[in-house]
Amino acid sequence: MVRARFFFPIMKPKILLLAPLLFAIFAGAANAGTITIKSLLDEMTDRDERARFPEPAFTCAQFSSYDRASVAPDKPGWFANSDRSMFLRVERNNGRREFVMFDAGGPGAIVRFWMTFAGKDCGRGTMRIYIDGDDAPAVEGAAFDILSGSIIAGPPLAASVSEETPYERRGHNLYFPIPYARHCKITYESERLSEDDPGAKKGGTERVYYNINYRSYPAGTPVESFSKSVVQRHAGAIANAQAQLASGAAGLTINIDGYITNLATSLEPGASRDVTLRGGPAAIDCIALHLGAENQEQALRSTILEIAFDGEQTVRVPIGDFFGIGYKQLRTNTYYTATEKSGFMRAAWIMPYEKTCTITLRNLGAQTVHMGTSVVIIKDWKWDARSMHFGAGWRQYTKVLAGPHDKAVDLNYAELRGKGVYVGDNLAIFNTTYRWWGEGDEKVYVDGEKFPSHIGTGTEDYYGYAWCRPEGFTGHPFIAQPLGEGNFAPKLSVNTRYRGLDAIPFDKSLRFDMELWHWSPTRVNYAPAAFWYMLPGGRSLAPDNTADAREPVALDRSDIIPSDLQGDKAGALFIEGEDLLVEKTTSGKAAAQSIKRPMPWSGGAQLWWRDLKPEARATFAFYSDVSGRFDMTAFLTTANDYGTFDVRLNGKIVFKNLNLNTPELYTTTAQAGVELVKGKNTLEVELVAPSKHPGGKTHFGLDRLLFK
Repeated sequence: MVRARFFFPIMKPKILLLAPLLFAIFAGAANAGTITIKSLLDEMTDRDERARFPEPAFTCAQFSSYDRASVAPDKPGWFANSDRSMFLRVERNNGRREFVMFDAGGPGAIVRFWMTFAGKDCGRGTMRIYIDGDDAPAVEGAAFDILSGSIIAGPPLAASVSEETPYERRGHNLYFPIPYARHCKITYESERLSEDDPGAKKGGTERVYYNINYRSYPAGTPVESFSKSVVQRHAGAIANAQAQLASGAAGLTINIDGYITNLATSLEPGASRDVTLRGGPAAIDCIALHLGAENQEQALRSTILEIAFDGEQTVRVPIGDFFGIGYKQLRTNTYYTATEKSGFMRAAWIMPYEKTCTITLRNLGAQTVHMGTSVVIIKDWKWDARSMHFGAGWRQYTKVLAGPHDKAVDLNYAELRGKGVYVGDNLAIFNTTYRWWGEGDEKVYVDGEKFPSHIGTGTEDYYGYAWCRPEGFTGHPFIAQPLGEGNFAPKLSVNTRYRGLDAIPFDKSLRFDMELWHWSPTRVNYAPAAFWYMLPGGRSLAPDNTADAREPVALDRSDIIPSDLQGDKAGALFIEGEDLLVEKTTSGKAAAQSIKRPMPWSGGAQLWWRDLKPEARATFAFYSDVSGRFDMTAFLTTANDYGTFDVRLNGKIVFKNLNLNTPELYTTTAQAGVELVKGKNTLEVELVAPSKHPGGKTHFGLDRLLFK
């Protein structure tokens, strides 16, 4: 252990020498007196304060547009998915029709506000925020202009993500705190909302999705309510907070006297290294690691970071998941973590301990991993009754079955016992289809709640973006999607949400569940990591994750689903048409179609490729774990608006001029000898002649493929 002034680079990934990685420590805990915009912003940017139990105490809860059919886990509708335009009520105000989204008594503060919209001219209605019962709104304007424009604040406190996404398909996030002494109400006025059916299932043309996190303080807590004049008075504090948050963990550096402990090492398979830090009271100020291995993806997952504070192990997480990148070496920069594609990673969580701290690096993999420029920086800490230990846990639901509606499941992120604060999580998921995996809603139960005080509207909404968009974003202080390739394809996606003022305190327990609600029945690898602080003696009920961390990471769909083919009672193999992967279409839309009429479609559904233009082409795929020569029978749909097609399997023609045009809706079969390959097989369909339907429509339908 060395006591020294220390600097090393964090913005030049090709340099491994030490330089400025120390993070700025902005002194000044939140004002213990009146709750103000300034005190809340000071708290938001003060990492030290995050490691102490809140004072004054508060609760955190959420208003959202979740589907009100979700009543209880043991009742129908628990996984209902119409999470839109669910308002508290409709009010008449000076001739206006205002839909009430939020209504809470004070003292309190709004600490996170997310929205997205759908429909023509959506998001252009008028939002109003009423404070302390005033008839005149303290804030009034278009929703976009309030949440991600400049009416209240600029970025990053008011921002939309991802900037690569079309504006109307982004998530809009307001992190600027809005305190109120007695009461707060938020309404939305839009002519495009139907009062009888605001969910726009009929009548309305706009759909509104929202999540609003808010704090409630004990009665009598003094609060300076939000107003335009108060905002102007705190302009300097707002500007300072904006600058600190915008720089992220990668850009905040200062020169301090610190205690530096070297973590550099090489770990053979099965080996570990224990590092004991100097005695307390003290706190880890930051951890910086540079990981390298021949198989970097597996090293990020199978190399484990463990930390024990005062004899209690509270951190046990794969290194990649601890730093918010899953098992891909990505670049990201939030207020608490920053990583580079070079392998350099750092975390700025403050981690206090009263007496002792031991860090363990453990290699559960089958290859040697190298820790190059890797250090932990310790600083002095005044231990008191509010000081908490940092905690982090991880698990993977390996090859878990996912599906829509009644096939959805609640997966646990964290199960905590004790007193503490939940401060964030991230998710690495390998999708196995070309359909969206993240319709599921978060459900957070505090201190034994029967119904969650936080229930949301979708996984992407929870993580700050919208509409399952695959575009990445990495520069926001609290949310990130450093990789979104798996949102619409059989690949990996990584999402992060760290909690600032929207951290969730608990006195006895906290359970965090997330729905896995996938639009296709399939299997995925679903791996969440959770982060919290708890007073000494708190514990996590998470199961041992050793076996999960040893699992080979999924780099290809076949790592999770080696075969899509099922066996029937006669020993033949088959795949339903609706289970084929849609890889590419030059026109039209291909998706599963349910068949309600009593027709002989297997499974009551088909793959329907509809609205085709001349010479349209589509490529579908399935995986097989066997190869060889088979007789293939295709069960197909015919109708007066179906066309004529050429069909190829693995590049070889199997059906030439396949005519599916008949006067009535029915089914037919076609047979051919084919060669299946082990692994991925592709089915290419090309339109050679359109239908002669008077409406001009041309479609293609496949019920299933049978192989003998």
